[in-house]
Order: sequence, then C-alpha cells, then structure tokens
Amino acid sequence: MSKALDGVRVLDFTHVQSGPACTQFLAWFGADVIKVERPGTGDITRGQLRDIPDVDSLYFTMLNHNKRSITLDTKTAAGKAVLEELVRCCDVLVENFAPGVLDRTGLTWDRIQALNPRMIAASIKGFGPGPYEHGKVYENVAQCAGGAASTTGFDDGPPVVTGAQIGDTGSGLHLALGIVAALHQRTSTGRGQKVTVAMQDSVLNLCRVKLRDQQRLAHGPLTEYPQYPNGVFGTSVPRAGNASGGGQPGSILKCEGWESDPNAYVYFIVQAPVWDRICTVIGREEWIAHPDYATPEARLGRLRSIFDTIEQWTMTRTKFEVRDVLNAYDIPGGPILSLEELADEPSLRATGTIVEVEHPVRGCHLSVGNPIKLSDSPTVVVASPLLGEHTEQILRDILHLDRNRIAELWNAGALGPAAEGPPPSPPQAASSSVETRSSSRRVR
Repeated sequence: MSKALDGVRVLDFTHVQSGPACTQFLAWFGADVIKVERPGTGDITRGQLRDIPDVDSLYFTMLNHNKRSITLDTKTAAGKAVLEELVRCCDVLVENFAPGVLDRTGLTWDRIQALNPRMIAASIKGFGPGPYEHGKVYENVAQCAGGAASTTGFDDGPPVVTGAQIGDTGSGLHLALGIVAALHQRTSTGRGQKVTVAMQDSVLNLCRVKLRDQQRLAHGPLTEYPQYPNGVFGTSVPRAGNASGGGQPGSILKCEGWESDPNAYVYFIVQAPVWDRICTVIGREEWIAHPDYATPEARLGRLRSIFDTIEQWTMTRTKFEVRDVLNAYDIPGGPILSLEELADEPSLRATGTIVEVEHPVRGCHLSVGNPIKLSDSPTVVVASPLLGEHTEQILRDILHLDRNRIAELWNAGALGPAAEGPPPSPPQAASSSVETRSSSRRVR
C-alpha cells in the first residue's frame, strides 16, 4: 500500500527531541528520512539516559522510528561533497541547530538554493527574531518562555512545567505541518522555501486559551477560575490549579484507594447541561431546582463545596467505577491514568498508539506509535536505525556510488575514521530498499 509521503526524501540534521519528533512524523507517513550523524557518536540522545549499557537509549529509539542513518564527517572535503550531493537529491532539509550553525557549515539558504532550488529548508529555533533569539533553549525553558509555566500550578505556589513535551514535540508537530504545507505549495510553484518554527511560538500557540483569558481579565475577574469570588486577581492570568480551561468548572477528585495509590483520582467536570444528572448520581436531587444551585451563575460561588460533596461520592468508588457511571450518564470526566496503566491499555495497543517494536540490539520494547491515523496510509512502526546502519546503502542507492568510490570515502575519513571501516551489519540486516527494511522490523 502506498504511503501519504511516498517519494519525499528528507535530509535529517536534527538531534535530541524537537527536530527528531518532526522527522519521525514525516517518516511515519512514508517519507524516506535520512538521518545524518556524526561518526562515532551520532545523535547525543543515543547515549543519554541509557537503561542498558552500550545500547541506544529509549530516548533515541522512541524519536527515530522509520529512519535511515548515515555517518558523515562534513568537516572533511569529501564529506562536504557527499553532503552537497545529498542536498541535490532530497526534497526537505530539517535542522534544529543553534542559530548560525548550519550557515557555518556552508549550507546557507543561498547555497541550498543554488544546489537545489526545490529544496524546502525547515528549522526549529528556541526563539524568533528579537531580544531572545540567541538564547539556548530546552523543553522547560520553552514552556517558561511561552506562557505555559506561568499559568500552570496552584495560585499559592510557584510556576510549574508540565510533563507533556509541549516545547519539543509540540514544536516538531508544528514544523511537520509547515513542511507538508510547503511541499503542497511546491506542486504549483516548483520552488522550495524556508519553514521556521520557534519553540516559544509553539508553546504560546498551545496556550492560546490563556492569552484569551489575559484579554478577558481587563473586563473583570475570570469567574470560572477557583480564585472567584473570594480570591484576588492581578494583572496577569493566574495559575488555576486543576480548573478547566474551557469555561466548564472542573476539578481532580479523590477516588477509593487514594491513600496508597497516587493516581486514584478522577477529573470531574460540572457541565451545565447535565447538572440534573450529576445531582442524581451523587444523591443530591434537591440541588436540581434549588435557587442556590440551579444555574451556573448561582453555583460559581459554591464550587468548592460542590466539588467537596462530589468527592465524598467519588471516594466510595474506584476511578474506573466512577468512569463507568459518568459514561452511563453522559457526564464529562475520566480517570487519572498512569503511564503504567497506559502501557497496558489494550485499546491503545489495538489502535497502534502504543506499540511493541523489535530492535536488533535492544530487543522488543514499548514505544508510542503514530497518533494521527490515515485510513489510506496506515503507519507501520519500524525500529530506529543503528548508528551509520545505512551509510553504504544510501551512497549506493541514492548517489549511485560504486564500491570503489565508497571505499575511497572511507579512506578519506568522510564517513568516519578510516580505520573504522564500514559499520558491521546488524542482526536482521536491512536490504537495499526502504520498504524491505520496513517489513523486516514490523511492530508486533
């Protein structure tokens, strides 16, 4: 079956998380992603947070599915020449280096255009043009600079970053969308273009409801926030604890077993259209028509006591029993699921959101699959490449170099130290075609 991005070739200069997340999405959709790595070390995350000695870390494997790896020393003349030939043969170049690094390699936008005017050059940086643009940025810095941390946590505590990687993977998602849009535009213009994403911008985009609230704040207190009616609102959007960001009051409530299980909780939303059902479920039918509770406006000043009462009910049931009751009454809410529970969830396995991947060295391990489902382009998750695993394959099949020329490149140090020679063939060695490689390492 054909894939959505069949025929698209991506030159991947990314590392760590934001860039690899972007190129992994492109690879999942069928693009041939060629990961260019430094000989000997490769992407720094290969060695970060290792759980098994001398094996690529899960940090690396979970961000580099379905890619091919080539080692290339672009500081050598021969390596730089190979790089430029790859630029001529590819559709997209993706990088997330610090500002100016790519230019210093000689791959300026003008040079890229001279080599391949159809090339789409895509970049992730920490910040856009302005006073912050040269700052070094990681996930949590992006969350803090993009508005997420200042609005996360409880009002009487410090700013808090979220466990979701909205700075890194969030930026990668934004860049992937920009690349697909640029590829579509190229079909009519014939020209490549630059695509840029700033991590600060991506986080701010994901915090748009908070920017909405910043403007609402100028016209009075934010009534859906727990600070209302007795708290104090300043000039900036406050931290709202576990309140819902959509205007429907919500809170995290204890369930049976909370004393010993840190995740025995449920998120419960007091949605106005189902208020009568909520009252029925918790045994407070008298609240349905009572003037102190009957309308959303009347309930606003009593939300804390309302949630306290609901919690007395949720504490008599497990979070899954609460879920079942809420679903039966069409009341919005759901259990707090741990990563352990998510990893074992059969429905997520069935849809390919959680997958088992067979790695040639690590063996079978869990990973997150493609969350975007295309009916005509199903994703087959393939193990991340070993360092330099496809070096000779890429030189042979894309640049059409013969065995002698490839040997010359090894001897010149273009592909790594000359004494190192070609990388050993891994178990379940890939054939010369990407499709065959994919079928040899399918998800179980």
